Amino acid sequence: MDVSEIIIPGDTPGIEWRLPVIRFKGSDPAAPKVYIQAALHANELPGTALAHFLCGMLRQAESAGRIAGDITLVPQANPIGAAQSHFGELQGRFDLGSRTNFNRDFPLISVLDRPELVDELDKYPATDRLKRELIHMALGADLVLDLHCDDESLQYAYIDEAFWPEAADLAGALDMQAVLLSDGESSAFEEAVGFAWKYEAPGERKAKLPGKLSVTVELRGWRDVYSGTAEKDARGLLQFLIGRGVVTGEAAAAATFSGPAVPLDNVEILRAPEGGTVLFHRTIGERVQEGELLATIVTRPGFVEGDIDIRAPQDGLLLTRISDRLVRRRGDLMKIAADRPSKAARKAGTLED
Repeated sequence: MDVSEIIIPGDTPGIEWRLPVIRFKGSDPAAPKVYIQAALHANELPGTALAHFLCGMLRQAESAGRIAGDITLVPQANPIGAAQSHFGELQGRFDLGSRTNFNRDFPLISVLDRPELVDELDKYPATDRLKRELIHMALGADLVLDLHCDDESLQYAYIDEAFWPEAADLAGALDMQAVLLSDGESSAFEEAVGFAWKYEAPGERKAKLPGKLSVTVELRGWRDVYSGTAEKDARGLLQFLIGRGVVTGEAAAAATFSGPAVPLDNVEILRAPEGGTVLFHRTIGERVQEGELLATIVTRPGFVEGDIDIRAPQDGLLLTRISDRLVRRRGDLMKIAADRPSKAARKAGTLED
């Protein structure tokens, strides 16, 4: 195991950021190479906990001579965001300086242009420099996992259709309860990696990328940081690596993914028509039916005539909901992985900013 640091100079004098990188050298040049990062949104820590346990398992595998493919592990991928607090609360999703989502605006390039990502880094601000360093490392791998979490959430993943259904082994290994099939049309980290592979040949777009994988894994909710679940997820991920030939050894019986795999067009995002107090009637993991009462918005406490009922627009699996109970007008309430395309218009790319 090799541990190093990438130094990212700050944009003001006297500041620098340190990005720890853990590498395991594989013994088989033909084995898949893996890149795993966690906490790109710095306040999403289930992935960091998973990486902690996975690193221990990989150290044991290394001692036994079982690491076949190179593995790069970045347990806390965003030291800039991790240092940004506002009124005592960690702000890890949006950069306070640029107001940009840390998981957007990754360079969209061909993998052939990978070396250019780290050319003349001094001309870029710290956040862009961080993004270039991260995607440069990822594009040296075949299997790329970006570990995130949602608010209150089931375990699920965003997987580009270019990697599906081959990636069902990952969904099974991590006991995912749903997969959202994305179109690869944004500048989010995992889609920027997929873009680079798809457009390796100038002017040509590959529809399928066998043997490759770039995925965003949503490890339940942001408060679900427990040793038990983290160790379970790490063992599942290790089994995935064994199944793909990255780590040698006898794999456990492959877990089968049995949840829904739906396009992003089938995701219903329910929003509050007015601000108020949220009273949820259904919780994540439940199947809901069209017209069923899911939540009530109390807009005028003490006056029931001001209550607004939120009902399911169609049948589906209640995938996520917010943890806040006071919402603003048009604030997100929940997501449903639905059986049919939503009637709501959706622009290409990610569901949310």
